Amino acid sequence: MELLPDLGSLSDEELKKLKEELEQQERDFSYQRRILHGKIDILRAEIVARLQKSEGRSALDHIDVSRLTEILTGKMTPDVSDDEPHSTPPADGDPPETEEEQAG
Repeated sequence: MELLPDLGSLSDEELKKLKEELEQQERDFSYQRRILHGKIDILRAEIVARLQKSEGRSALDHIDVSRLTEILTGKMTPDVSDDEPHSTPPADGDPPETEEEQAG
């Protein structure tokens, strides 16, 4: 935001013009503020409508958290369709490092 110029050096007409410019800026900002508030209200209404439609449930409610926890901790393997290639890791979880380990 600009600082005011040296007001003592301005003529009466320049002061009036500066005042009118600042009042126009104020009207423009006020208009933008009202537009933003309107958009916020529309978004808020959409969120409420979606929550009412879903009865307040989250999109994540259908996830089986306990099964996901077991998968992530390695206690269970995820379901994989037969079409997808997959390999079974070595029993200790580490890939073989040497040719001898790979062979036997």
